[in-house]
Amino acid sequence: VQLVESGGGLVQAGGSLRLSCAASGFTFGAYVIGWFRQAPGKEREGVSCIRNSDGSAYYADSVKGRFAISSDNVKNKVYLQMNSLKPEDTAVYYCARARSTSYSCSRAGSYFGSWGQGTQVTVSS
Repeated sequence: VQLVESGGGLVQAGGSLRLSCAASGFTFGAYVIGWFRQAPGKEREGVSCIRNSDGSAYYADSVKGRFAISSDNVKNKVYLQMNSLKPEDTAVYYCARARSTSYSCSRAGSYFGSWGQGTQVTVSS
């Protein structure tokens, strides 16, 4: 299982970024893929996830209405479109795969067993 994030960077408040998570080594369409973030000195937070089998998605309240998750089952990629970014969105963003094909979306990191290396998102005020 391999997950590789990309698309992070430095952006001004109010700007947008699109993160990508390229997945390989497993049956992509059978698993939930989640996005998490961790800021310095803070706990890891479940941001969003998508169940690739039916496209159902979850969003944390902190990003609802600003972020949108999508997946491409041909390219085996999951995207996180982040709009109206705020300085408090600054963090390392990780994508992760659920431990089992039977799992639904969850904000709990314990549901996810494979993680990417992360991509830094910095939002300046």
